Amino acid sequence: MSRIGRLPISVPAGVEVRIDGQAVAVKGPKGELTLTVKSPIRVALEDGQVLVTRPDDERESRSLHGLTRTLIANQIVGVTDGYTKGLEVVGTGYRVAAKGNSLEFALGYSHSITVDPPVGISFTVEGNNKVTVIGIDKQAVGEVAANIRKLRKPEPYKGKGVRYAGEVVRRKAGKSGK
Repeated sequence: MSRIGRLPISVPAGVEVRIDGQAVAVKGPKGELTLTVKSPIRVALEDGQVLVTRPDDERESRSLHGLTRTLIANQIVGVTDGYTKGLEVVGTGYRVAAKGNSLEFALGYSHSITVDPPVGISFTVEGNNKVTVIGIDKQAVGEVAANIRKLRKPEPYKGKGVRYAGEVVRRKAGKSGK
């Protein structure tokens, strides 16, 4: 049995979980998220807890068991607390500014880059080099942050670029002079 999959998910106060066949909808103070569960996995709501079970020990059932439980738990955390991902812009002349809902980056290119937030995602800017991506869907927050980082990845010689908050960039020595 999956160690993660067999753990019950407690539903906190203020969160409503609806199970309609293979569809699981989680509604909380920050919003609502839905998930379609793959067919062999069953989800049930008992005594204020969500239980995820599998009918057999087939390979697909085993792999989906823990995944489904984690996805539902992430939805519950998302609608109660939400998710954030921090980014730092490092480099001389590199900066970020908020333009309405979107972000405008100056990353050493000949033009500035504008990033518009998708539905359910918002940005906050601190100073001119820190950005926080905020949302209730963990996957969407991570994907938006990764796409922003992809605009100018940190390079190994000077460390310039967009990096995650707290990310350690391995530095290379560069050319050695004689």
